[in-house]
Amino acid sequence: MLAPLAGDDADARVAAIATIGALATDDATRLLTALQNGDVYTTPDGKLYIVSDDKAYNPATGATTAPPDGIDGIMINNRLRGAIEEALSALKMFSPDRAQRLAAVTELQKSATLTQAPLIEKALAREQDAEIRELLRLVAATANLQSPQAARRKAAVEALADSSNANLRPALQAMLTSDADQNVRVAAAHTLQALDSRLARTEFVGNLFYGVSLGSVLLLAALGLAITFGLMGIINMAHGELLMIGAYTTYLCQLAFRRWAPDALDWYLAAALPAAFIVTALVGIVLERTVIRWLYGRPLETLLATWGISLILMQAVRTIFGAQNVEVANPAWMSGGVTVLGSLVLAYNRIAIIVFAALVVAGVWLILNKTRLGLFVRAVMQNRRMAGCVGVSTAKIDMMTFGLGSGIAGLGGVALSQLGNVGPDLGQGYIVDSFMVVVLGGVGQLAGTVIAALGLGEANKFLEPVAGAVLAKIAILVFIIIFIQKRPQGLFAMKGRSAE
Repeated sequence: MLAPLAGDDADARVAAIATIGALATDDATRLLTALQNGDVYTTPDGKLYIVSDDKAYNPATGATTAPPDGIDGIMINNRLRGAIEEALSALKMFSPDRAQRLAAVTELQKSATLTQAPLIEKALAREQDAEIRELLRLVAATANLQSPQAARRKAAVEALADSSNANLRPALQAMLTSDADQNVRVAAAHTLQALDSRLARTEFVGNLFYGVSLGSVLLLAALGLAITFGLMGIINMAHGELLMIGAYTTYLCQLAFRRWAPDALDWYLAAALPAAFIVTALVGIVLERTVIRWLYGRPLETLLATWGISLILMQAVRTIFGAQNVEVANPAWMSGGVTVLGSLVLAYNRIAIIVFAALVVAGVWLILNKTRLGLFVRAVMQNRRMAGCVGVSTAKIDMMTFGLGSGIAGLGGVALSQLGNVGPDLGQGYIVDSFMVVVLGGVGQLAGTVIAALGLGEANKFLEPVAGAVLAKIAILVFIIIFIQKRPQGLFAMKGRSAE
């Protein structure tokens, strides 16, 4: 086995590496690792040694001696390096660590070759874990697709009928048209049909999940605007910057935990949520008391004033934090995902945002419908003069309502920080979508906002694969324009609202 490694025949050296890897022993792992690290040398008579710390280990005899005279390092080109990496990756199937074995088998699903078939079958015979055994069975079938024996190819094709691996399509498509055996071609046709059907279902479920995820993001971004614009009638162009402030507050909480509580870093979000709500609510209250309170009933002036405020806030953030994006890392418990339907990965951070959006909506509904503040808010927004006549401080309610909407925007910023980097322009990507959600759902209607956000999220995800991201956005915008022309009040009309 070792002799070809000292020769010049590249094909023989690759075959030798595969044969050594198939042994699945500690000696094989040691030799392949040494080859990868450039620690294998050969003598003029063709003997191999692993040299380290001025000692030479002969893998053929197991003897350790001083390095012999005239040894020369084995040159490893890219092809050999790829074969070594492939063999070492496959050897992880024999690791005592289940996670390593699962990762190795999952990786082999993408690129299993016929030379790895003996090693895969050996791992299958040893494996006790039911999930890994099933994956190994499919990997072994994938490797045997290249077998010179027609019966073995046919059995491999039939075994893959339950697979959800999209990487198999090219090989099955090639067998469908070019395999010499008719039985193999028929089996390939059936397996390809079953695979395509399974992939279509997986794609549908994936689009459904990521549509709900995108809808949850839009909902969190638009929920605060549903209060400030929907209930108060304020066209707040600085709403996106309130999202940005919430995201930067999350970033500061992460920095604080890294510095003063590194052992509890995974729980920085527990501090970021109330901090972001309070900070953005206070910013909103300051804006309402200093600027917006003078502009009620004048929507054009509020649009221009809040647009100017948004520019000021963006520049302030650039001055404090710089123009470059900052990274907010996911906690460990939000990293990774759960695999369903064979190949669809549902990211934990997306699942967490869906749950978080549901909790925020429930909290807003409780505040507006089950608390004294909510009663006053609804009273002032529906009939300001009558509310003032019965002793409600309308100015105070305006301030608290705007603060509530701003605080909810801060919570949306916390969620957005878990999906990507945080920068001064973060809010600009969501302000238009937020207004579309509120207008489509019906001004002042919480249920309409939820339905509109989830509907737009699903529409985006199902249209993008067909029309592309840009055309999908245009199509949705055209639909909203036509819908508002036909139904100006949106999905739900607000009842009983009076003018200032």
